[in-house]
Amino acid sequence: MDNIRLVTILPATPEQLYDAWLSSHGHSAMTGGVPATTEARVGGRHTAWDGYISGRNIELVKGKKIVQEWKTSEWPHGYPASRLEFTLTAKEGGTELEMVHSKVPAEQVADYSSGWKSSYWEPLKEYLAKRGPRVPPRKRRAGGASSPLMRPPRHRSR
Repeated sequence: MDNIRLVTILPATPEQLYDAWLSSHGHSAMTGGVPATTEARVGGRHTAWDGYISGRNIELVKGKKIVQEWKTSEWPHGYPASRLEFTLTAKEGGTELEMVHSKVPAEQVADYSSGWKSSYWEPLKEYLAKRGPRVPPRKRRAGGASSPLMRPPRHRSR
């Protein structure tokens, strides 16, 4: 058994990412419209990629952490489910999403590691870009002044 650890910054709040991951509609939309189902409660079941992925929620901390049991239809027969843990941390301009996918069958680590990038992070970034900036602006400093270095980048309409 091996682990996969990936970290990415996404242009959304931790709460928005948490809600999208645990919403059937949001999860489907962020993966390009591929059917997903989820019950946003501890013990609730989830599926993604039209049933290719399945599992249940182990721990949920709103806007901060998602821990799930996870396996695919290609999982070795009799092999226990893996553990998928997301930690969401607000950062300048978005959210740092740290993913630790543990107890992955050693022979599948390379495929799943690249799959996370191509099947989740890239489509998720495209989905968020289409929705436009969702990160609230930083609070102004005392006296009403705002440093241009502290403002999120402005996006121009085309």
